[in-house]
Amino acid sequence: MILLLLICAIGGYLAGSIPFGLVLCYLAGYGDIRKIGSGNIGATNVLRTGNKWLALLTVILDAFKAGLAAYAAHQFSPSLDIAQFDGQPLNLQDLASVVAGTFGVLGHNFPIWLKFKGGKGVASAFGFILMTQPLVALVALGIWLIMAFAFRYSSLSALTAAAAMPVIAYFMCPPIYAVFYSALAVLIIVRHHANIARLLKGQESKISFKKKG
Repeated sequence: MILLLLICAIGGYLAGSIPFGLVLCYLAGYGDIRKIGSGNIGATNVLRTGNKWLALLTVILDAFKAGLAAYAAHQFSPSLDIAQFDGQPLNLQDLASVVAGTFGVLGHNFPIWLKFKGGKGVASAFGFILMTQPLVALVALGIWLIMAFAFRYSSLSALTAAAAMPVIAYFMCPPIYAVFYSALAVLIIVRHHANIARLLKGQESKISFKKKG
């Protein structure tokens, strides 16, 4: 079991470490995305190139990599109750899935290929949650969209959805998922520390869909 979980963790991390935003921007002729805007490799910074389709593709691929890791771990792990967790049976498939998905998000945040300087994990966390607990992901997405349309701050939308995640997960999914989702919510908030500072100072950039040039 320990070997299986180790494989899930390593596989998830390596999948999550693929810097799709960086690769896509190079392929599209924008150069190193880390040298513009916030310097982040995520979709929000890709959007600052003015290419909304490239940003959308980045979101999809960043979400896909962590979601795929969670799905593969679930599919290739035996369905076996291995313990009790918070009064409920803990199935090995579920544990393998959350380990792989969580490490997929960690890989996006701290990719070995980029000296552990990656994105903030919002899209990857969403993909992981969507694959494992779709209804929870849709509620979080709804919160993000409401905040995004109301205030046009991507960071504020992500922070609000992340802050709500522990409550959403507590009421809507099994305990093992709630624990891992809540841990990722904390990670997302911590990774947005610079954005929080800019929001408080009124200096945060708003979402823009205008194409440059």
